Amino acid sequence: MSGHDASASGGSGGLVVAPASAAEWALVEQWAADENWNPGLRDVACFHPTDPGGFFVGRLDGRPVSAVSVVRYSEAYAFLGYYLVRPDLRGRGLGRATWRAALPHAGRRTVGLDAVPEQEPAYRRSGFAAAYRSVRYGGRPAPVRPPGERIAAGVERAAPDGLDAVAAYDAPCFPAGRRAFLARWLAEPGHVAYVRMRGGTIRGYGVIRPARSGHRVGPLFADTPEDAGALLDALLSHADPAGSVAVDVPEGHASARAVVEERGLAAQWHTVRMYAGPAPRIASARIFGSTSLELG
Repeated sequence: MSGHDASASGGSGGLVVAPASAAEWALVEQWAADENWNPGLRDVACFHPTDPGGFFVGRLDGRPVSAVSVVRYSEAYAFLGYYLVRPDLRGRGLGRATWRAALPHAGRRTVGLDAVPEQEPAYRRSGFAAAYRSVRYGGRPAPVRPPGERIAAGVERAAPDGLDAVAAYDAPCFPAGRRAFLARWLAEPGHVAYVRMRGGTIRGYGVIRPARSGHRVGPLFADTPEDAGALLDALLSHADPAGSVAVDVPEGHASARAVVEERGLAAQWHTVRMYAGPAPRIASARIFGSTSLELG
């Protein structure tokens, strides 16, 4: 997700922008948590190997003060997120300077991002065009199935030997192939993944993971609302009954909204998906929940 632009006034003298260390990016994760983005606890551990050089911080006197990630997923697609400046240093041009230094990492690729609404005009001026809104649904879920029936027929835990099939199902839903990422995402400690099988073929899959607060679901990809609901019920069975769950749903997907609303989740806020370059074609009807607003 891309948030505060700190370029309203002043200069950015002395700022040095360079790839972040693991310790520095842990600090950036805390900044994101402070903005109520609620990142997953192990998100960066899974995403970082996709493009280790794509996570940048701006430093003043050796201390991180700004950040942005520009993760290259393929020769055609990159995703920009974590556009942040330390709150006490906003308004000095540090955000824009960090952006300008990091964005060339994307090369000639189409670049996607999820913008907080107040920054949409700024991104438009930088060449990004709005594609759709994503709505964060959250709250304490109320699964529609009784506890003993939450794992519906045809819903199974994702197995390591099924990775190729999951990656093949995922491919039309995301602008780049990401098998290596999925190998980490599905197996990361704390992550729980299910697939929906019908007729011996995958008809959807989903992942739930612990976040700074409660749990996040993503991705949730499925052929039909019934498939998505069956997967979501299975995933919710692994959440803390007293905790919250969040799912990021494309606003225009009425069936996806109905699936999460039926399970007690409510719309909380939204972001705007934007692209610089040709908007990628994806199987949007399958997308009942995005993987991550921060990292694509």
